[in-house]
Amino acid sequence: MPGRLLAFVRAAPSSSSTKIDIKAHDPPLLPPYSVHPPSPPRQSSQERITMEHLIRHSLTGRHLTDKKSPKIEPKKPAKMDMEVESPPLVFYNQPQCSTGALFSGQLKVQVVDPTVTLDKFQMRLLATVTTKKPVSHNCPDCISQTTEIYKWEFLKAPTQLRHGDHSFPFSYLLPGHLPATTHGSLASLEYHLAAVATTSTGENITYQRSIDVKRAIMPGNDKHSVRVFPPTNLTAHVTLPPVIHPIGDFGIELRLSGLTTRSKDAMTRWRLRKLNWRVEETQKFVAPACTKHAQKVGGEGKGILHDEMRIVGHDEVKNGWKNDFDEGNVDVEFNVALNPTLKPLCDIESPNGLSVTHNLVIEMVVAEEWAPLKRPNQATPTGAARVLRTQFHIVLTERCGLGISWDEEQPPMYEDVPASPPTYTQMEDFDIAELDGESDHLNLG
Repeated sequence: MPGRLLAFVRAAPSSSSTKIDIKAHDPPLLPPYSVHPPSPPRQSSQERITMEHLIRHSLTGRHLTDKKSPKIEPKKPAKMDMEVESPPLVFYNQPQCSTGALFSGQLKVQVVDPTVTLDKFQMRLLATVTTKKPVSHNCPDCISQTTEIYKWEFLKAPTQLRHGDHSFPFSYLLPGHLPATTHGSLASLEYHLAAVATTSTGENITYQRSIDVKRAIMPGNDKHSVRVFPPTNLTAHVTLPPVIHPIGDFGIELRLSGLTTRSKDAMTRWRLRKLNWRVEETQKFVAPACTKHAQKVGGEGKGILHDEMRIVGHDEVKNGWKNDFDEGNVDVEFNVALNPTLKPLCDIESPNGLSVTHNLVIEMVVAEEWAPLKRPNQATPTGAARVLRTQFHIVLTERCGLGISWDEEQPPMYEDVPASPPTYTQMEDFDIAELDGESDHLNLG
């Protein structure tokens, strides 16, 4: 075929050698400066009606043939929907001490046909981990891994359902050690429900719904940290909250001490010039390999570690602090807030290798000055400067709001009920007549 195409191209005459001969029966060409083209021949009214009908018919037929007919899907004998009755799924406190979250609802089946027989009806709670950087990019087993957490079996035997709505209640206590739903740049962790109903004819009626699992750590007392910056005598005392949230700001208190060093006639001091802060988010994930590609990473049960760091909030503080050179201290108070447009992730530590942590990095620029003791306001810069850098681990979590754990909402269990009043011992047999006599004796007395 390429040889024929090349021969055809070579055999075709060039445009420069092409000649056009006007024969006698060809229509005459227009003069070069003609303005009015020749008028077409007149047609009778019957010919015009026939031509318009043909044109209209051809256009209509063309539109009908070009239009794609919609695909008609087979009608399902029933439909499924879900009604969730429990509050949003929130794990309170750390995974080691969290009691989990209670999930309950009703799975509704709307039968469209007069009757339908279900041979099997089950629903599964699944957790899916999707890797953004898999070991093999074309392998679906390396990209995604699905784990079944729980399964509901609604029918023990084939059941016939009539036309109308039918409800199937369900409930499950999600363990508190499960990681929260996460959508990161390296991997994502999602939870969803998958329900399948198989009819007697072998037709499957499916339903899927994703659920969002969050974790909220209760705030506690503020944390106090001390940082020393050798070889100088500078010491930073920092007070920061125990947890932070993706939306909103939180205050930081910092005191820098050891600024002043005195001699006989003069003193040397450090002056705070600038303060920068930023919040770094570090994501780590171990991309697992399937059985087919396990040899690439050194065997089964191993993977490739990926890590990524990004800044989710930063700012610069140039003023607003209070200097006390007599005591050698400087007090700084500033607010830290994350950028919500970057969608910062909450802290997570999963057994599958997915982890998200946050660090608050503070950088202070200090310059050295020399001043006489009699005139401390007449300071002279010495030209020396230092950058003091320190970081603190902070926990980013969702807001708990007014919510409490599910076990604190439920009524007390039987074993939690305190001891009942003491029981009465059985009295020995006695004579009623003697008791009556004693009562008469008491009345007479």
